[in-house]
Amino acid sequence: MAEVARKKSPRAPSLSLSEALDKAIRVYDSEHLHPAPTDVVAAAMGYKSANNGTALSTIASLRYFGLLDRPKDGFLVVSKAVESFKFAPSEELRRELAFQFLKSPPLYAELIEQYASGLPSDANLKYELIQRGFLPANVSSVLSAFKQSVDFTGYYEHRQYRSGSPAIDQEIDTHSEIDDPSPVSSSRVTNVVESQKTSPAISNVLDNETMDKIPVRLAGGRRAWLIIPEPFYSADKVRLKAQIDLLLAEDEQI
Repeated sequence: MAEVARKKSPRAPSLSLSEALDKAIRVYDSEHLHPAPTDVVAAAMGYKSANNGTALSTIASLRYFGLLDRPKDGFLVVSKAVESFKFAPSEELRRELAFQFLKSPPLYAELIEQYASGLPSDANLKYELIQRGFLPANVSSVLSAFKQSVDFTGYYEHRQYRSGSPAIDQEIDTHSEIDDPSPVSSSRVTNVVESQKTSPAISNVLDNETMDKIPVRLAGGRRAWLIIPEPFYSADKVRLKAQIDLLLAEDEQI
């Protein structure tokens, strides 16, 4: 009688992103961006060797997050993104890299896309994981690693802030005159498109689901749209502020 193959859960990290990053940075501090034998990498993470289940599971988790690469058989190397995260000059850049790591495991990316407005209850998520083929005995640990990873990055909180939640679909009334000195927040925009009637070209931009759009009422019945791309870097803020300053300077000369 043929032996029935043991069912396995789909692949998913066994560690949270914060734990995985801690391990990856340990390896970076030891080996930098140089490929190293698997046992050497395991030792840098605190294991005696790579030939045990815990070490292998940890290495797999780091690879799911994109923190470790395998340049050739028997060798591992820390990804360049880990170095960028460790030495990021701003919290915003560090956050964007954390989002990149968070979405690297296919399961995590799919769940975040499925629950774009926020995560449902644990019971709902456990049911979803079981429907995806995870063994009921493993669901709690998989869910715990996922939720800890999401909390570590602050993904949903940041998305809500960036989209102006819950007012992303509401208009922001400035109650201002044209010469109102109140500044437009450069951390929220990359383009200000002013129009009384939205043109077809602008409509195409506003229909782009990869960007956040915030309508703003201006004096005289006019309207501006704040168009926010993902990701949005500190350098973008500097460039935007310089453009706004230039426009203000031109107004003063008129």
